Amino acid sequence: QEQLVESGGGLAQPGESLRLSCAASGIRFERNDIHWFRQVSGNQRELIAKITTTSDTWYSESVEGRFTVSRDNAVDTAYLLMNSLKPEDTAVYYCNLYRPENKKYFRAPHRERDWGQGTQVTVSA
Repeated sequence: QEQLVESGGGLAQPGESLRLSCAASGIRFERNDIHWFRQVSGNQRELIAKITTTSDTWYSESVEGRFTVSRDNAVDTAYLLMNSLKPEDTAVYYCNLYRPENKKYFRAPHRERDWGQGTQVTVSA
């Protein structure tokens, strides 16, 4: 029954905004940090944002000041608000859960089939 599903991607013009969602089910959501990643074809997944169980946040230099990560434990969902989108933000976006008490990810970092399809964001030039 355990699932993580990303949604909200799509086509945007430079300067526009999108909000991605990461919905969990069958998981003790509140006990997990949420990590957001993105991947350009041919590259490794890039960690771009985190929110901890205590709602502390972290962002990579490439998105800091433009993206905002949040969570709603009442509905087991995390969000990534992406403002001021740039063409270089074009990628497939994924979320993952990290459980500090176990030091484990829900999706194994190097097991590609665990990551599913993500949600595609395309920012047109």
